[in-house]
Amino acid sequence: MSQEIRNLEPKALWNKFADLNAVPRPSKKEERVIEFMKNFGNSLGLETFEDEIRNVIIRKPATAGMENRKAIVLQGHLDMVHQKNADTVFDFDTQGIDMYVDGDWVRARGTTLGADNGLGVAAIMAILESTEIPHPAIEALFTIDEETGMTGALNLKGGILQGQILLNLDTEEDDEIDIGCAGGIDVTATAEYDEEETPEGSVGYTITVKGLKGGHSGMDIHKGLGNANKIMNRLLFDGFDNFGLQIAEIKGGSLRNAIPRESVAKVIIAEVYDEAFVFDMQQIVNEIKTEFKTTEPNLEVIFEKMDV
Repeated sequence: MSQEIRNLEPKALWNKFADLNAVPRPSKKEERVIEFMKNFGNSLGLETFEDEIRNVIIRKPATAGMENRKAIVLQGHLDMVHQKNADTVFDFDTQGIDMYVDGDWVRARGTTLGADNGLGVAAIMAILESTEIPHPAIEALFTIDEETGMTGALNLKGGILQGQILLNLDTEEDDEIDIGCAGGIDVTATAEYDEEETPEGSVGYTITVKGLKGGHSGMDIHKGLGNANKIMNRLLFDGFDNFGLQIAEIKGGSLRNAIPRESVAKVIIAEVYDEAFVFDMQQIVNEIKTEFKTTEPNLEVIFEKMDV
């Protein structure tokens, strides 16, 4: 991790974010980060415990003169969306995020950054550690599994929290208050099919869609970003009728709540259609790139011949 991260201001926030991002914390695998947060709270001498579902709660008494103020609950979630580029070698179960400073931005090499909700958690940690910020009694609530089911929040038992005001630090806009939820549905679709031998006189291609920005399926879904799976579908849609195209393998996207950034398909076509196929694909690619030239300037579609 770049030392530049720890030199950013405010240092208390960015150092806590760096500490947090050194701990693996994919959704539904938060064991390490739960222990990290408990050790953090205990190191400050604060009341620290986990509830039945493994949310972590840390309580900090009010500073002098603010004992009569309403107690505040500061809430963030510990898990992160764990997605990487196809050409990035990375194990979210064992590795911390490799961050670096790129001009005005903090980025991660080949993976998601974890700022959702790592920056919110880091801000709470900085407040808990501070000896200079006056505050009423604080309850820090760190929930688990927000990204893939909200199980931490949904299973929080009534009566555990003592605070009367809750501030949720999982947000994108600091000048807006949102009430509501877009909701969501998970669908698992399965099908069976019969495999066929590759016909004689076939040509093989690997088609790769890459370079897309991706994003969160909730907060970025309205931005008109490219979806690698949908772009691949457009490329292949008329392939069988026009060129006898058959699919040997197709894979795109990796998470239910992330817009797919990459998709790869291995296909065959009848050799007699080779030239026409390449020409037709290039026309479609040109149309797609024109459509996304503003929102996805780094979109790439690569065709490589392969052995059948």
